Amino acid sequence: MDFALILFVLLLLTAVIKLIDKVVLKPRRIEQYGEEQEDYRPWWVEYSVSFFPVILFVFVLRSFVVEPFRIPSGSMLPTLQDGDMILVNKFNYGIRLPIVDQKIIPLGDPQKGDVVVFRYPVNPDIDYIKRIVGVPGDTVAYIGKRLFINGEAVDTTVLGPYVNPSQQAGNPLKLQEKIDGKTYETLNMPGDGAYLSGRSFPFAQNCEYAATDFKCTVPEGHYFVMGDNRDNSEDSRYWGFVPDNHLVGKAFFVWMNFGDLGRIGSIK
Repeated sequence: MDFALILFVLLLLTAVIKLIDKVVLKPRRIEQYGEEQEDYRPWWVEYSVSFFPVILFVFVLRSFVVEPFRIPSGSMLPTLQDGDMILVNKFNYGIRLPIVDQKIIPLGDPQKGDVVVFRYPVNPDIDYIKRIVGVPGDTVAYIGKRLFINGEAVDTTVLGPYVNPSQQAGNPLKLQEKIDGKTYETLNMPGDGAYLSGRSFPFAQNCEYAATDFKCTVPEGHYFVMGDNRDNSEDSRYWGFVPDNHLVGKAFFVWMNFGDLGRIGSIK
């Protein structure tokens, strides 16, 4: 279910009831019961009037300021783990109308290296989280498990083995990448990567595939995203570019992980 839509309907319903009470029902109660009229509110009016400010606060907070999400998989290891509960900044990239996701006030543009939540282009009812590695006009390539942006190899350092048997099987290497001054960690499994040829999606003509390697030029109004767990992430390599109007916001903080309280902190 679309929680934002449900919240909007509840807000609209309680607002209408509150207005009807103020304009129609309250004068009638005053006329009938005098100053003690508040004690004679119907239960449905009482609940609506009481819950309206709470619903309004949650709606505004969730629509324009910050929204919580839960990480459901290991596609962003080692940055984010399955079970991390994160907060997403909703205004970093502009103020959008809730429900329709139409940007009305531009405040900033996504940058390479940002971790973003977005509506999955294949099924917009599902939210995904990945890292932006290409903005409009960039040419992104992944050759021999090495990331290139506009023909230049991304600064990469091998940090050593990654050991987390509860989250990631196998023997991946942990690497450190640096894009536009932002430093973060990725995982790389030994052996060949996924076979990528034959993909079909909007603007697929902007991409060239060769077995496990690819090169894509990002179209205007779109972004190229990848999971930090490079060999275990379904991302732009498979289903294409993320339209700007699919962006939900920038992930910036892990506020809880019931399995590991040490996970609480900012997201790189």
